[in-house]
Amino acid sequence: MTEEMIIAGFGGQGVLSMGKILAYSGIMEDKEVTWFPSYGPEMRGGTANVTVIISDTRISSPILQQFDTAIILNQQSMDKFEKSVKPGGTLLYDPNGVLTPPSRNDINIYKVEGTKTAIEMGNPKVFNMIVFGSYLKVRPILSLDNVEKGLEKSLPERYHKLIPLNLEAIKKGQAIVETVQEV
Repeated sequence: MTEEMIIAGFGGQGVLSMGKILAYSGIMEDKEVTWFPSYGPEMRGGTANVTVIISDTRISSPILQQFDTAIILNQQSMDKFEKSVKPGGTLLYDPNGVLTPPSRNDINIYKVEGTKTAIEMGNPKVFNMIVFGSYLKVRPILSLDNVEKGLEKSLPERYHKLIPLNLEAIKKGQAIVETVQEV
């Protein structure tokens, strides 16, 4: 099994931390992992993306041109990365940041109302974990136990008190993901 993915959106949406948690969770499952971030000089509001590869075998390069999965959180990222999803691959997006939904008919497309759900939960900061939960529902490549261990490894100890809230957000994301198209 090899999962090559990109997570892309604005800085401040938790794109890089979602990728980091995904990578640590893969390590907890004894997988080979790469985490390759890319972001502009802006702290918040600039574009950010991260490429994550999780594999049962050695990974030759963290640089990818095509992806098995793309998690898209804004229109600029949709415009840039929709065409990079491999045929038969998966695209997951939050419609809050995407004005023009994906148009391809050769990929699996899922939508998650992450922004709306985070506000309903009373904490906009769990947005990325809601989206992460939706990803785990449509691509169950990691166990929830190892995701919890990944959270413990990637979050500074002073934030460990937030792990139960993050796990709740992941479960919420798993419950609300909507299928737009399956091929």
